[in-house]
Amino acid sequence: MTPQIATSAATMSPLALFLQADIVVKIVMVGLLAASVWTWAIIIGHGARLKRISAKSAKFERDFWAAEDIDNFYTAHRGNELPSAKVLGAGVTEWRRSTAGKRIDREGTRARLATSMGAATAAEVDRLSDRLNILATIGSVAPFVGLFGTVWGIMRSFTSIAAQQNTSLGVVAPGIAEALFATALGLFAAIPAVIAYNRLSHGINKLEARLHRFADGFHATLSRELEDE
Repeated sequence: MTPQIATSAATMSPLALFLQADIVVKIVMVGLLAASVWTWAIIIGHGARLKRISAKSAKFERDFWAAEDIDNFYTAHRGNELPSAKVLGAGVTEWRRSTAGKRIDREGTRARLATSMGAATAAEVDRLSDRLNILATIGSVAPFVGLFGTVWGIMRSFTSIAAQQNTSLGVVAPGIAEALFATALGLFAAIPAVIAYNRLSHGINKLEARLHRFADGFHATLSRELEDE
C-alpha cells in the first residue's frame, strides 16, 4: 500500500500535473507563470521606484521652501528628474516667458502658470503610472485564462471516460487535477496583480496630490511676485 500511495502522490505533484497535461493546458500554465513573474517584477521595481521618488520629492520640496532665491535654486537643480523639479521647471520657464516683455498681463500670466504646471503634473503622473495597466490587465484576465485551462482539462477528463468506458476516480482524477491546477495558477497571477495595482495606484494618487499642492504653493508665490511688478 505504501509504495502505491507514494506513487499516486508523486503523480499529483505540480510538476507531474504540468508534464502530463494536454498541450493546450501546458500553454495556459506557462502563460500564467510568465504573467506571475512579470507581475512580481513590476511590483518590486515599481514599488521601490515610487517609494524612492516620494522620499526624494519630499526633501526637494522642503529644500525649495527653505531657499531664499528661487532662480538660484532652479539653476542648481535644473537637471533634476524628480516630478517636483519638473513642475518647478515648468513654472519658472513660463514665468520668464510671461514677464520678459515690457507690459505684463497679470491675469494671463497667472492662467498660463496654472496651465503649464498642471500639464507638467499630469505628464509626471502619466510617466509614473506606466505599466500599471499591465497589472490591471493581468488581474482581470488571468482568472479567465485559468478558467479556460480548467474547462479544457475537464473536457479531456470526459473524453477519457468516454474512451475507456470507466468512471473511476483513477481515470478522471489526473484531468481534473490539472484543470484545477490551471485555475490555481490563474488566481496566483491575478491576486497579487490586483492588490499591487490598488496599492501602487494609491501611492501615485498621493504623489499627485503632493505635486498639486506644490504647484499651488508655487503659483501663489509667483502671483505675489506679480503684484510687485
